[in-house]
Amino acid sequence: MSDTHPIRSRRPGLSAGACIIAGVVLAATGAVGAWLQHDAPGRSAEPRTELTANNPPAGLPTALTTGQHLRWSRCTSPPTARTGYDCAAMKVPLDYRKPDGRTIDVALIRRKATGPNARRVGSLVLNFGGPGVSGVSGLPEHLNQYQPLLDRYDLVSFDPRGVGATLPVRCGKTADDTGYDGADACAEHSGALLPYIGTSHTARDLDLMRYLLGDERLHYFGVSYGTALGAAYAHLYPSHVGRLVLEASVDPTEDLDEQQVSQVKAVQAAFDRFAAHCAARIRHCPTGDGPEEAARRMARLADRLEKKPAPAGGGRNLDADDLAYAVSDHLDLGTDGWSPLAEALTALIEHNDGRPLSKEADDIGSADHAVTPRDSSRGAQIAITCADSSLRPGFERLDRDEARIKAASPVFGAAWSIGVYLCYDWPFDGERTTPQVNADGAAPVLVVGGTGDPNTPYLGARHMALALGDGVGVLLTAEEEGHGTYPQNRCVTEAVDRYLRTGRIPAPGTVCRGSMS
Repeated sequence: MSDTHPIRSRRPGLSAGACIIAGVVLAATGAVGAWLQHDAPGRSAEPRTELTANNPPAGLPTALTTGQHLRWSRCTSPPTARTGYDCAAMKVPLDYRKPDGRTIDVALIRRKATGPNARRVGSLVLNFGGPGVSGVSGLPEHLNQYQPLLDRYDLVSFDPRGVGATLPVRCGKTADDTGYDGADACAEHSGALLPYIGTSHTARDLDLMRYLLGDERLHYFGVSYGTALGAAYAHLYPSHVGRLVLEASVDPTEDLDEQQVSQVKAVQAAFDRFAAHCAARIRHCPTGDGPEEAARRMARLADRLEKKPAPAGGGRNLDADDLAYAVSDHLDLGTDGWSPLAEALTALIEHNDGRPLSKEADDIGSADHAVTPRDSSRGAQIAITCADSSLRPGFERLDRDEARIKAASPVFGAAWSIGVYLCYDWPFDGERTTPQVNADGAAPVLVVGGTGDPNTPYLGARHMALALGDGVGVLLTAEEEGHGTYPQNRCVTEAVDRYLRTGRIPAPGTVCRGSMS
């Protein structure tokens, strides 16, 4: 399950001759060096004790393990990381089946622990979701959420393969274009990378990262797609699992098509709860007297926007698909997004003004999915998703699945249904239908799920906790609206922080009350 919404695509033909461009890897491996400088003095008031690990990943050459040391230095990019952060580059094999072969550089960022050496647990590696989201940009953006943990941990994040400064996927019209122009363009400009960009490869990068950070076990906090990465790590390296938090978990038992159906049902249910609240609590509610009337009004609005998109500011227009994406972005915020959503829908319905809805969604994520962030997240999202999933459906199944998704949601089905075409013409095979996450023998892993999550439905968290194995997956339930509950829900925050600080796992079956209680 990805954090971004289903991506509008076309049905391009596949140019098989453009699949492998060997020089792209060599050309791109220098990307990391541009955003760090090796001249930064240490910032700690107390002499810092560096941790060391004695269990390097098996099967890798010593040049990458005991012979490699992270050279932390002042970050030069993004601008938000130029003060208080260190950056480094970690060399990893492009292909772990050929560990002595070509290497690539993985971009890392760190915020040093503020507490005394004696209290430091180690490094807490953060993944903020995606796939395709930059951790180098994300750590400064989200630091305030995790800052209370700085007394015990260095906070570390990274750009996964294909993202940001780590060999970014290029799927635009030219090799320098960060847009998305279809599978053919990905094959032409990034073909040499695409077979090695999946989650299992990044999980192997995590184990080398753990060792180079000086930790015998990996301490990790993954959100949404980050839970898929954390679970893949636990499966591959159960004896190296430290304190792992998987929050807003994906469902490891569902294939890509089943995830699309589950997600569209969840976002429709969240919209219905918003519509009921709006009818009961908001004067002049733009969606009418309840969920059924809301669906009718949204259908009329989508039809109007399909015929004539509304001005959205900055030369942009808001069409029917943009409407669905923007509304979903607001629902991701939980009840905090409900009042702004009602105001933005009122402006759109009554005044044909798409600016409030687009602006609010831009602040949350991006309502305009034609605009790709500089970290090429859109191309990376598709590339990683298709590297993970082995589903390559034919047109008969595509048509059936498209109809099934449309039927599952009167408000979001049409926009979400386009997602069935995501990987049908991808030029490389994916790994498997559903991921392997069983981690028998691992230390307990904390899985957090919100009962009102519109993006990663709660049932996925339950399935993840079970799939990790008896005594491994421990489910913490939050009766909460929105995508993710940490740190918004105080009970969840206290339980997660206690686990990360002390290793004490919540009792199985613990339920935190929240906005849905």
